[in-house]
Amino acid sequence: MSGAGSQEIRLDAGLEGTRLALIGAGNMGFAMLQGWAAGGLAGDSVIVIEPNPSPQLRDLCALRAFPILSAPQAGASRDAVVLAIKPQMLEAGVAAAAPFVGPQTLIVSILAGKRIADISARLPGAPAIVRAMPNTPAAVGRGITGAFASSATVSTQRACADALLAAIGKVEWLENEAQIDALTAVSGSGPAYVFYLVEALAAAGVAAGLPAALAGRLARATVEGAGELLYRQPETAAATLRERVTSPGGTTAAALAVLMAEDGLEPLMTRAVAAAKRRAGELSG
Repeated sequence: MSGAGSQEIRLDAGLEGTRLALIGAGNMGFAMLQGWAAGGLAGDSVIVIEPNPSPQLRDLCALRAFPILSAPQAGASRDAVVLAIKPQMLEAGVAAAAPFVGPQTLIVSILAGKRIADISARLPGAPAIVRAMPNTPAAVGRGITGAFASSATVSTQRACADALLAAIGKVEWLENEAQIDALTAVSGSGPAYVFYLVEALAAAGVAAGLPAALAGRLARATVEGAGELLYRQPETAAATLRERVTSPGGTTAAALAVLMAEDGLEPLMTRAVAAAKRRAGELSG
């Protein structure tokens, strides 16, 4: 995958021969298509429906010989249809998906705020539905996606969905659909929290006497490096990594005394996530 860094894409071997339709190829849909292409899919194994294709999408489809259509055409049903459109485009997206849907078709929806029931009501002939919530690091193959499958989704279809979503990063399967609101608040919105942490750390550096440009570079590189340490040591708890940096009575300990105070970062983050979860529920309702 272009720009995927150290992420190595492996699609489940069972995905070979699977016929897919991708409805919408904006930022997230394009990221998924890149992952599938890197995993070896090519030709008419993937049909792309996108009325406004970007130059990058056209180039990728030409390279991998993926058919790209501005509107669906009559044809045989597909094994899986991925809905990667904006939530407000649900009706148009379902209409575009319909020609590819049969009773054995798996629907994978990444529409934020749209429940399985919303999809099922519009595609009653396709009971196997997986609702997924990826996040923006999917663009570099380092995303994390939460997913929940309808009761009609069989094990082979869930494995197919897992392989499709693993093309953009890690996948976590949820126990119930209601957990998606909390997941959205943590990982879906989470990258924005991290970016704001960089902004806040840079601003604190300026307040401490550093030039703004230097403070910005220091804050950004620090968060990038810390994230890479987490990525390369997946079995090591974040708390353990924090403790390794913290010398008793040192500068880090002095800062953490503020961040870990009763009114510090944890209760603030808890309130922020609760607000995001509440809003996710409102949008889904």
